[in-house]
Amino acid sequence: MTIRLGDTAPDFTAATTDGTISFHEWLGDSWGVLFSHPKDYTPVCTTELGYTARLKPEFDKRNVKVIGLSVDPLDSHHGWAKDIEETQGTALNFPVIADEDRTVSDLYDMIHPNADDTFTVRSVFVIGPDKKIKLTITYPASTGRNFDEILRVIDSLQLTAEHSLATPVNWKDGDDCIIVPTLSDEEATAKFPAGFKKVKPYLRITPQPGKKSDSTSA
Repeated sequence: MTIRLGDTAPDFTAATTDGTISFHEWLGDSWGVLFSHPKDYTPVCTTELGYTARLKPEFDKRNVKVIGLSVDPLDSHHGWAKDIEETQGTALNFPVIADEDRTVSDLYDMIHPNADDTFTVRSVFVIGPDKKIKLTITYPASTGRNFDEILRVIDSLQLTAEHSLATPVNWKDGDDCIIVPTLSDEEATAKFPAGFKKVKPYLRITPQPGKKSDSTSA
């Protein structure tokens, strides 16, 4: 099964370090980040889990729930959590799925096709409150994930879900945005009272709504 953007995130029931969850019910009206690990006690993933735990206030601020996954059993997860707290200086504060039977890994196409049958690829899925897949990223085993980038993308996803906007290259929260081509100039003027700069008929720049720069005029 291949997961594509816009697909409904597969639902599942699984044991986690925080107890058994039903995924869609656990998400509720929140956004979600599901990310997988090849196995427990791996060095790169140890750093990732610790950093993600430190970022939890940032995820909370954005109404995002984070959940990890590894195919090792729960008792292994709990032992690994102690190492994470010791080496990274932050205790795990989000659940990690124990996917021993690979149910979730198979649902989300996480098993590496060129590795053994328990080696999950290091995938990230961002899921909206509508339970649709909004983003997928897959990393090689040797490269740590950039969770600051994941937060940046979530900021863009949440902004563009609410407004008729897109975000340009290297955009970050507070930067100017692009008005989508489907809006006429008249519609854009009504929607964005701060005005916009028309670089080309298809390229119109406007301040991010709700930010200080939004008070400026075109």
